[in-house]
Amino acid sequence: MAEDPKRLLVEMVGRLGRITQMHLDERHHHFRINKLVVVFISLVLIIIAGFNIYYVRILWKELNGIVDNMDSMHTNMQVVSGKMEHMTNNVKSFEHYMRYMDEINEHTSTMAGVLPKMSGSMHHMTDNIVEMEKSMRPMTEGMISIDQRFGQMSLGVAAMRHHVKQISRPMGAMNPFMP
Repeated sequence: MAEDPKRLLVEMVGRLGRITQMHLDERHHHFRINKLVVVFISLVLIIIAGFNIYYVRILWKELNGIVDNMDSMHTNMQVVSGKMEHMTNNVKSFEHYMRYMDEINEHTSTMAGVLPKMSGSMHHMTDNIVEMEKSMRPMTEGMISIDQRFGQMSLGVAAMRHHVKQISRPMGAMNPFMP
């Protein structure tokens, strides 16, 4: 029973056509699945991008608020520094006046010799004035130290303000793209 070569060729071409069609259908099915996955992932990425833009906008506003607060703090620190400098100058001038206490002490001693009844009170007053003069020196040094520290704090706040502005500048560039 020999088979007809034409018939074998037709069957083989038919099987080849069916297999080819099956592969094409399977390929078309996978292309549809891939297209759906790509569309779904694209939608998810668009939603995530929207949230990211929202968060960047909120971060930009918060950084601007921080910069404004630092500007205010820097201004207030400069005012406090000026007042501390004024106070230090007042203490220095008071110490300058305290230097004349030696002369006052001498005059008081002379008065004590002339007026014996006032001598005991004046001597006690002289001791108190000497103690006051001794107490004023550390106070003046302390005020100078406080004034220097306020100056250093003011410089630190200025540096922090500059760095926060540097951080917030790229955020400001994105502001026109935000909703």
